[in-house]
Amino acid sequence: MYVPPKFQQDDAEAWALVQEAQAGTFVIQVNGELRSVLTPVVVSEDRQTMTLHLAKANPWWRDVEPGTPVLGLFLAASAYVSPTYYPSLAENKNHVPTWNYAMVELRGTVTIHPESDWLLSQVTQLTDQFEEGKLPRWWVSDAPADYVEQQLKAIVGVEISIASIEGKAKLSQNRLDEDRESVKQHLSDGSLAEQNVSRFM
Repeated sequence: MYVPPKFQQDDAEAWALVQEAQAGTFVIQVNGELRSVLTPVVVSEDRQTMTLHLAKANPWWRDVEPGTPVLGLFLAASAYVSPTYYPSLAENKNHVPTWNYAMVELRGTVTIHPESDWLLSQVTQLTDQFEEGKLPRWWVSDAPADYVEQQLKAIVGVEISIASIEGKAKLSQNRLDEDRESVKQHLSDGSLAEQNVSRFM
């Protein structure tokens, strides 16, 4: 990923973007073809591994060997920026449209986990992560045990050993202060996606 210094995020900021995105797109190459899957994740406390699960019917995992390289992409914010948002346009016509966004590129290797105990632990952690703070709250144990067992048979687990993480937040840092503030204001009045970018700015 191309990351100019102005847009570079340190590791802590990159992990915050992963947490903000909540789900990533994972791309592997198997037998000469690219495969992708979008799925929410659980990150280990030491940030050395990441776990996820997907439908067993999904061919993404079927030919994966231990150690297969994977590229993970986490998009936390994304929106169009018009040159009309820049007050400086009145005096300087040298502007073009652009795109503001915050994202992470993560690289690692894959291990597949079909074991039911591993899967139950992963889905429980994932559920707890997203149910935290909700009222009422749902627990995996709220579902009948035989139903949970049946559902676990339909999924497969994936563990990613993380080799590197790189974050990028392109949020008009290369613009004049008045232009950047104006972009932020325009986006704050826009769609939910635009408001999200404004919040990051």
